[in-house]
Amino acid sequence: MAVLLLADDDSGGDGPRPLTSEEASRLAMARFRNYEARGRAVTITVPGAAGELTVTGAVDYRRKVGYGVVHGTGRNESSDGLIQWTPTSVRVHPMADAPAHAPASPPRSGWHDRPPLASGSALDTALSIALGLGGDRPDNAELLSQNGAAWWGRERVNGERVDVMTGPSSPDRSGTAGNVRYWIDSDGTPHRVRVTVESQPEPVVIDFDTHPYVPVKPLPTAAPTR
Repeated sequence: MAVLLLADDDSGGDGPRPLTSEEASRLAMARFRNYEARGRAVTITVPGAAGELTVTGAVDYRRKVGYGVVHGTGRNESSDGLIQWTPTSVRVHPMADAPAHAPASPPRSGWHDRPPLASGSALDTALSIALGLGGDRPDNAELLSQNGAAWWGRERVNGERVDVMTGPSSPDRSGTAGNVRYWIDSDGTPHRVRVTVESQPEPVVIDFDTHPYVPVKPLPTAAPTR
């Protein structure tokens, strides 16, 4: 499924500027809103020199597991198929003719298990980012403001009016404020997140609620990749 990286034309504002206290409170709620919802439907767009990958599926933010289907654009179909991932594993089911959406009940066989790659894989980085967008408590709004989070403007995403905000610098890497951009609605629910990834010319984009959410079901035991 193709995902537009540009929001609908309804931008406004004089950003960037520091967050107001109300904006900081909404940004602080973003990851908790995903956790509160239990899970969200996601479309993850992953850049790459060999062509773009799109993961269409769902993330369960209570169990920290994602499931979906991978399609390549402008590349061969070697990466196409089903995928389920957690913080400690990536399980893939290659398919020559991958469906538009992953089946609600995953196949019982044909899965292969591998550890996630800490570097060198834009896909694995994107999967990890998607899992990290849920938390069991709100973030500290005051620290967000103190560490460089900013407001950039207002736009529409899939018909929803949202505020565009950038996150703070990473605690262990100064000067990284703005590497993560959020499209947040009036109650703090994120509709899009865009993340700058090292070594990639284009950002990873995660769009929420692009299709109906289907709860993630457990997989059978997978064969280890040799």
